[in-house]
Amino acid sequence: MDSLLNAADSALRTLFARPHATQACPTVADQVTRLDAAESRSSAGLMRVNHVGEVCAQALYTAQALTTRNPALREQFTRACVEETDHLAWTAERLSALHSRPSLLNPLWYAGAFGLGLLAGRLGDKISLGFVAETEIQVGAHLQSHLHRLPISDHDSRAIVAQMRDDELRHARDAQDAGAMELPRPVKDLMRAAAKVMTTVAQRV
Repeated sequence: MDSLLNAADSALRTLFARPHATQACPTVADQVTRLDAAESRSSAGLMRVNHVGEVCAQALYTAQALTTRNPALREQFTRACVEETDHLAWTAERLSALHSRPSLLNPLWYAGAFGLGLLAGRLGDKISLGFVAETEIQVGAHLQSHLHRLPISDHDSRAIVAQMRDDELRHARDAQDAGAMELPRPVKDLMRAAAKVMTTVAQRV
């Protein structure tokens, strides 16, 4: 019951409360961001997608911590979730600075990701870790693509995205080191296709 209450609390805090980071938001020293209206809109759309990714990360790690029976693995998932909360806070702050908003569909994204996390967790720790590893690898690649797409003068957004990319790839390595199973190619392709739909919709809605 305590685990279920904690999961419900995590969902409410992710979707309706202001997230608080434990680490300072990344910045680029001596670089000032100056954007025109078009650049601001472009950056806002990309950072909205990244914020959705962090909403989903909260759901995934919460669900997987709920389902595992391994205390050490539960602690690993919980620790990663805390780091993802930093990302959630940073992207939320950046959206506000860009005079934009999070995705209106965040409850839907959270519910879908939580369901996937439950499913992966029920299939066993090795599969659950494999799902984490592949998710984080794909997210790392996605964030790298955003470094190419963000306006070159948007130093604030680029600093956040670069740090997030490094953290996500570290989470992938942690999952692999913990015994992640390599997922079949069709599963990876399906995950990539689902992520494409989500990012396309979230950039606009």
